[in-house]
Amino acid sequence: MLRAEIIGVGSYVPERVLTNFDMEKFLDTSDEWIRKRTGIEQRHWAAVGQSTSDLALQASQDALKSAGLSATDLDMIIFATLTPDHFFPGTGCFLQEKLGVAGIATLDIRQQCTGFLYGLSIADHFIRCGTYKKILLVGSEVHSSGLDRTTRGRDVTVLFGDGSGAVILSAKEVRNPEKDSFVLGGELHADGRGAKELWVPAPGSALGRADRVDHEVLEAGLHYPQMNGKKVFIAAVTKMAESLTNCLEEHGVTVQDVDRFFFHQANLRINDAVAEQLSIPREKVFNTIQKFGNTTAATIPLGMHEALKAGELKKGMLVALAAFGSGYTWGASLLRY
Repeated sequence: MLRAEIIGVGSYVPERVLTNFDMEKFLDTSDEWIRKRTGIEQRHWAAVGQSTSDLALQASQDALKSAGLSATDLDMIIFATLTPDHFFPGTGCFLQEKLGVAGIATLDIRQQCTGFLYGLSIADHFIRCGTYKKILLVGSEVHSSGLDRTTRGRDVTVLFGDGSGAVILSAKEVRNPEKDSFVLGGELHADGRGAKELWVPAPGSALGRADRVDHEVLEAGLHYPQMNGKKVFIAAVTKMAESLTNCLEEHGVTVQDVDRFFFHQANLRINDAVAEQLSIPREKVFNTIQKFGNTTAATIPLGMHEALKAGELKKGMLVALAAFGSGYTWGASLLRY
């Protein structure tokens, strides 16, 4: 049977590091407050002029090198981001130009923190159908230039970092499903009833204004992220645990069978709660939020690359992924690496 295999993983984070102590200099917050509530110790922020596609280019080249391929071997680019280079066109087009592969398909997806899982499912189905053989899936974000760096936006601003993660998926004829490396499958969900619990209201056509951005919008801070932290926390723990349980049951495996879990990195307390609820041993969950904060669509591939470099992710391992994000959107995936 024809399936998708991850044959390359790469990542990139900007050089600039902001610790919690750096945050104390311009926000009414503290290292102790941030660590206790989120687990974050530092994050990377892009330099002025570094775009989302710039970060994606570095991660993509890293993933291509890991796979032993060149960009010209690609058939498609799937780009997950909520911080695009421009309002339009899609950031995948800008990445495509930088990679020098004009003519291949590009697809941008806006599923926020669940973007990588949505992209993984899309790539998996394209490959299963025989439409494409080699797909670059990248999650990349530059949040720093879009955050409210005043005390008004403190609770959101301390959470986010900039970064990019990428994987190369390749068509593979699976002959031994018990041992071969491939994406087994997953499930995806959304519930728009929670859309305004974590969102950026402006710019947008739904504001009912003649102009998408005006002085009143800017003064009200509607162009900055807004979050109902308590509701998002509860929903994230509940939905990630449910989706992960369903995914494992669908494929006939248990928590004990899984070698490594990669959760979206929004809050260490969320991940700890999911692990506790499902009786997942702490050593099986690979977290990176301490170093990078929340890089939304980039967190899972960035974490996978960090695990590879640390020797915590190895060929043959059974790997489970889970994420929850704005929309609400959530899902889980299972693969043998």
